[in-house]
Amino acid sequence: MQQSFFINKAKFNITFIIRSLNYGGAERQLLTLVQCLEKERFNITVLYFYSGGTLEKNLKDTRVQLISLDKGGRWDIVGFSWRLVSQIRRIKPDLLHGYLGIPNLLTICLKMLFPSTRVIWGVRASNIDFSCYDWLSRLVFKLECMFSRFADLIIVNSRAGRTYHLEHGFPADKMLVIPNGIDTEHFKPSLETRAKVRTEWEISEDTILIGLVGRLDPMKDHPTFLRAAALLCKQRQDVRFVCVGTGSESYAQKLYQLAKKLDISEKVIWAGARADMPMVYNALDIATSSSSYGEGFSNAIGEAMACSVPCVVTDVGDSSWIVDDTGLVVLPQSSEALLAGWLTCLGRDRNAMGLKARSRIVEHFSVKQLVEQTEEALWLKV
Repeated sequence: MQQSFFINKAKFNITFIIRSLNYGGAERQLLTLVQCLEKERFNITVLYFYSGGTLEKNLKDTRVQLISLDKGGRWDIVGFSWRLVSQIRRIKPDLLHGYLGIPNLLTICLKMLFPSTRVIWGVRASNIDFSCYDWLSRLVFKLECMFSRFADLIIVNSRAGRTYHLEHGFPADKMLVIPNGIDTEHFKPSLETRAKVRTEWEISEDTILIGLVGRLDPMKDHPTFLRAAALLCKQRQDVRFVCVGTGSESYAQKLYQLAKKLDISEKVIWAGARADMPMVYNALDIATSSSSYGEGFSNAIGEAMACSVPCVVTDVGDSSWIVDDTGLVVLPQSSEALLAGWLTCLGRDRNAMGLKARSRIVEHFSVKQLVEQTEEALWLKV
């Protein structure tokens, strides 16, 4: 076993760097991790570029130090860099943990200024279609591939993500897969909250509600979801659909127009961002991930399963591994395949499927496992 760099220290300073604390999968996983890491072992600081994120309040009054770097926009570089370096000089972290592309790259720059600091990267995606994103996203990924060998440890949240990044030059000996952890005390079945949200959305109990939770982004492939919804509406009248999440207004308008073109506008609820996600999952009869690329470990799938909701997912990232035999896995980018998955699910005992799904999350993807594996990595792998 590799000797710990920190064998003679009793408590260590670990600083996480992330773009924002807005509501997103990576952000929520960071929140879960820093709340549960052993505070007797780690002094924890979270540095974030932009203030005002919806998750900031969740870390107030905890033993986690929150520091906004107050970035003024994409081109606020000099002032932002000065504030970042000043904070690192003040904190003197033993461990510097980036979360996602630009924060990961910043840790390498900071390592040149603070060479005794050990650097960890957090990688959360796989099989990205960069044709759907801007030049900066493509550049950041190329730079990550070039500089990944300078990280001391790279934590990937999915098997698919590890494979993808290995194919693009990331060092195998520095990569470690630690799946996301789902808080099964927070995400759990509740008939009471199910009724409350369905009443809000005017969904009767005898109506089948199928939901997609995820930002409005090409990666999530809402068009396939909507086309499959239109096909199902031709076969059944007792179905409604909900999309939970936000995105760019231009892309959202394209999706609204597609729903109108498919003549299902009255069948689809666009719920926007929600802070009460356990209630939202409980309102669903089937949860769906229709992603066509880019997924690593899908929080939406794991959280829905923890709420005992059966899932129909596309075979992208680690989705099939998460679901295993508790739900249905279908080909991506095929509305016909997604329709077939829904019909199969509707023909089965969904209560039994849901109970089995929750058991899988409890046994294999708990917060306890996330924290234990992360702490072991921090102590023994660096």
